[in-house]
Amino acid sequence: MRELETQIADLVKPLQQLGREPFAGRVRQAIDLIVAALRVGKPVLVCGNGGSAAAALHISGELVGRFFRERRGLPVICLSANASVLTAWANDVSFESVFARQVEAFGQPGSVLWCLSTSGRSKNVVAAAGAARQLGLSVIAMTGEGGGLLAGLSDVLLDVPSRSTPRIQEMHIVLYHFICERVEDAFADGDGR
Repeated sequence: MRELETQIADLVKPLQQLGREPFAGRVRQAIDLIVAALRVGKPVLVCGNGGSAAAALHISGELVGRFFRERRGLPVICLSANASVLTAWANDVSFESVFARQVEAFGQPGSVLWCLSTSGRSKNVVAAAGAARQLGLSVIAMTGEGGGLLAGLSDVLLDVPSRSTPRIQEMHIVLYHFICERVEDAFADGDGR
């Protein structure tokens, strides 16, 4: 099946670049920001739209629950998970500010906002990043190549080397699984409190 082989090859080459510098150094910075916030009891807020909303929910599930190791639950909030907040705010005010409003509600200086957007231009994710900057949160953005508008709003930009939405999402899964595992390592066996 030549088509599948080509699709896998299209993923493998850019995926290999993620483990090299300077990208790997930015991944370590993201892990450090998340661990530092969680160690002092500050929440990590995660947001995205569509497939990235599902990824944000997946991330919060791994860190509130557990990935591989036994440890305490971590305060990670998926901003796309509360249907009542999303639908009420989008209906009554605007969809563009649904995540920014929740950043206002849950964010604190020292917290982290972890944004996922394949284009880096999702209006509600960009608005959330802007609100986070105003409130003193650190911003981690996982995007496609270049980072879009999120590039200028991020403390750490993890822009994977692709412009193809499915390939970006596939690389994001590898990245956030790695980040979740390293964050969990910092809190397993009673460490990191």
